[in-house]
Amino acid sequence: MLNAPTDVFGPYGEKDLGHGAVMHRIANTTPDEAQRPEGFECDPRWETTQRIIASRHFARSPLLKKFLVYVVSCVLDNKASEITEHRIGVKVFDRPANYRTLEDNIVRNYARQLRRRLLEYHTGEGISEPLRIDIPLGGYVPVFVAVSASEPTQAAATTPAPARIQQTAAATAQHFLLGLRQHSKRAHFAALGLLLAYSTFLVVVAWFAAVHAHQPRRQTATLSDPLWAAIFGGAATTYIVPSDAGLNLLEDISHRPMPLAEYIKSGYFNLPLNRLDAHTAEDMRTQHLTSFVDLQIVTSLERSPYFDSQRVMLRFPRELRLDDLKNANIIILGSVGSNPWAAVADSGANFRIIDDGGMKGAVILNGSPLRGEASDYPSHWNQPAHETFSLIQYLPNLTGTGHILLLQGLDVAGTQAAEETLLHPATIAPILRRATLPDGSLRPFEILLRSTSLESNATGTQVVASRIC
Repeated sequence: MLNAPTDVFGPYGEKDLGHGAVMHRIANTTPDEAQRPEGFECDPRWETTQRIIASRHFARSPLLKKFLVYVVSCVLDNKASEITEHRIGVKVFDRPANYRTLEDNIVRNYARQLRRRLLEYHTGEGISEPLRIDIPLGGYVPVFVAVSASEPTQAAATTPAPARIQQTAAATAQHFLLGLRQHSKRAHFAALGLLLAYSTFLVVVAWFAAVHAHQPRRQTATLSDPLWAAIFGGAATTYIVPSDAGLNLLEDISHRPMPLAEYIKSGYFNLPLNRLDAHTAEDMRTQHLTSFVDLQIVTSLERSPYFDSQRVMLRFPRELRLDDLKNANIIILGSVGSNPWAAVADSGANFRIIDDGGMKGAVILNGSPLRGEASDYPSHWNQPAHETFSLIQYLPNLTGTGHILLLQGLDVAGTQAAEETLLHPATIAPILRRATLPDGSLRPFEILLRSTSLESNATGTQVVASRIC
């Protein structure tokens, strides 16, 4: 499975709560200044917290910083019993005192992201930290785990997957029980039940991983092998970035496209949703959704014999950073309307997908039409059965040290056509042969496909045009 998988349907990004003064204060006041617990400046737990919130994992997330600082401060000040979902909502997210946690899941949403960021920090930039901070599932009380100086830093890379899962289960159980000490007897038994269910789940996952790890990968050579070797091979990290279907819905409702520059700044929180009530609008802005087609693509990619679970990470587009396009291999799914990062990746390409200003259609522009080619290929969204177009583009990353693979469609059926064509490359075999160099590597290429969309399913896919750089 993928390393540090993202929650496909969970929230995954910073959020403007609409309280201008509060957000201004958060952005211009460091969390340690705002909530520094008296007398703990030299406490190693506090020092670790400060290094974590100063890391790149938290650089653009003032609310996550405030969340972590608040719960750590409560523990250091012997007020762990005050760490409840409701209190966090009030103290960290500026919710009113009478707000209901059953109707507003902002704390649970951000807690998932906080746990993920902590894991990424301690397995990356903070791998040498002598103290690890975890927030066990089932609560929000942080636990501090001393890391042995003799503990090998590459243990995760060399330990078999089933063993790692069992170790994770044991560590999680230990941290979870530590957190239970902060709760009442009634909550204690409830949490024990949750822990039992969670442990059972991990046992099942460990069994599945043990079986799956010993199943041989498909070794039959295909024309696309050089492509997958370049994308998944080597020492570089590979990010798979599915589409942000929630963004697409927000754009459709507001009739405004979201350029990448605004998307990076979380501009989707400012799109007008006048026809929706406040609760529905907030859900639309915070829930992270992707398409079933993208899920199918990710599942298919995982089956590649070149897929290395130690170096492949699933990254939701709201979490991607520009540096990732400079220092890693990237697979981007979806066009600019649902994945704005495609605009950076295909900025130097011959074929580009452009959405119209009113979100009523899209078109693939042909920068330099050859004989027999059109200058543009428009969408026909208003027809149940219609012609659709898609792109497969294999391009250098922003520094030329890695590769970007884009699978884009004018609609869902188009993206599906690109995926099926790439994974079953008979249709594009002549192009792949021409792009393959004597040493087996691939030159950058672009392929424009035409398909028929029947009830959002692609059929009859054909190559319209191609470029080999």
